[in-house]
Amino acid sequence: MNKVILMGRLVRDPEVRYSQGAEPLAVARYTLAVNRRFKRQGEQDADFIGCVAFGKAGEFAEKYFKKGQMVSIIGRLQVRSWDDNEGKKRWSTDVVVEEQYFAESKASFENHKDAAPAATAPAPKQTAPSDGFYPIDESIEDDDLPF
Repeated sequence: MNKVILMGRLVRDPEVRYSQGAEPLAVARYTLAVNRRFKRQGEQDADFIGCVAFGKAGEFAEKYFKKGQMVSIIGRLQVRSWDDNEGKKRWSTDVVVEEQYFAESKASFENHKDAAPAATAPAPKQTAPSDGFYPIDESIEDDDLPF
């Protein structure tokens, strides 16, 4: 099974090109910054994952997706290889988009877009969980789990 589900922010506006032929096909490429759940010393906070949407999905991305917007996608991994001009083997891994959704309201996106950078904004205080979820104790090692 080859299935990928991602949610992240668009690094830039989608880049859209159209295929050559009798019926041109939209090909939208964009990059999602997907936050990592855990951060290790000296590593970045997010992974930057290339996505490609074809046809109507590509046209949708071109029309509605903007830099900084939170989106969710469902797709499949596609790995390509080729020889560059110097004869070296190159590899590329992308997510081919099968479904794509807005992951925040337009008002929320507008507020996020105009907000100060996260580095200068104070982190919100965590209170008792109101949604029924509790924080995970990060000190538990996998070896301690019974399964």
